[in-house]
Amino acid sequence: MALLIETSRVYGRGLLTGVGQYHRLHGPWSIEFDEGDLLETVPDWFKSWRGDGVIARVKTYEMAKAIAKLKVPAVDLYGCLPDIKMPQLRSDAEAVGRLAAQHLLERGFRHFAFCGQDGVDWSDLRRSGFERCVAEAGFKCDVFESSPRTQTNRIPRPDAHNSDYELRLGQWLRTLPKPVGVMGYNDVRGRQLLSFCRNLGMAVPYEVAVIGVDNDAVLCELSDLPLSSVMLDAHTIGYEAAALLDRMMAGEKPAQGRLLLAPKGIATRHSTDVLAIEDRKLTTALRFIRERACEGIGVSDVLKAVPLARCSLERQFSRIVGHSPHAEILRVKLGRAKQLLIDSDLSLPDVAAKAGFHYAEYMSRIFKIKTGLTPGQFRNQARPQPALTGKNASVRRVVSGDTAARWKASPVKTR
Repeated sequence: MALLIETSRVYGRGLLTGVGQYHRLHGPWSIEFDEGDLLETVPDWFKSWRGDGVIARVKTYEMAKAIAKLKVPAVDLYGCLPDIKMPQLRSDAEAVGRLAAQHLLERGFRHFAFCGQDGVDWSDLRRSGFERCVAEAGFKCDVFESSPRTQTNRIPRPDAHNSDYELRLGQWLRTLPKPVGVMGYNDVRGRQLLSFCRNLGMAVPYEVAVIGVDNDAVLCELSDLPLSSVMLDAHTIGYEAAALLDRMMAGEKPAQGRLLLAPKGIATRHSTDVLAIEDRKLTTALRFIRERACEGIGVSDVLKAVPLARCSLERQFSRIVGHSPHAEILRVKLGRAKQLLIDSDLSLPDVAAKAGFHYAEYMSRIFKIKTGLTPGQFRNQARPQPALTGKNASVRRVVSGDTAARWKASPVKTR
């Protein structure tokens, strides 16, 4: 079988790992594919390839025709060409937009914006879901599109931009009412938004909260602030595409229409880890705590940064945030401790020091009170366990369990 799936982005690699898992459990298959980028269409080797089945992200009619000439079963994981004759499996882009909007709504935002790329199918659908969810909550959404809509068979480069784009994006960000929750249609756009906010002196997430899509750990963690992101279930899509192709090669006729898989959830990081608060003094206090909590500060240090009496600060925190300034400092410190326990092998004293606790014993006691676990127990449970293989392997299937409820059939519509 042939795989025409790019390897340059985390979503494509997720699809490939899902196909690979099915191959290991139900193969053996002889698989042909090369490393490629998002814009790659039909590789040279495919023109003379002869095989039994194809899984592809069919981005152009040129690619669709090349696959059709083979007269073998094929599955499309791109789903943007409405009239090609092959089953289509893809992520539910509108559900992605709705989930991002719900995430920002839960944080109390009343102003919303979407930054996408006009004419890119999944960007348009994510924007539609985002706007609809925001409208249902009684709010409006500002929209920035990076390029004018054009009718073309070529795939626009999603992360392309120039000086005109940068000027327009900067002007757009300045005009947005604050605080505002902004969705970038993918993690690349999310990182760009974070960089522009930094250059314009806008506080993230207090003035501008940003969420992306794909949960590409490298992109999200290398941002100026770690980027929150919608998690897609590319692995399951790849696995189910391989299962469908296997059945098709055995003679089964595929169902008509498009199958959509809902996103898995939100990976919440610093770029949206905030409550939308219009009180500037309280926002300043929260920002100071977020940036300095792990330096061992106390409430008295917060009062030096914010011109408020202690009783006023305590009252504002209790009314708007729901807990005291001291509790907020402790929350930030424990969050840092959790991150260090998961991401490093540091000893407990070192974790305590980096998280702003003077003593490891005190950190452990507070940690157990707040989480119900000791730091060691938390580290063991939070770290990923080795995947099971062979006879003990367990694979979620679309036909059973919670995964089935997340799939839905969708008619293919002409745009």
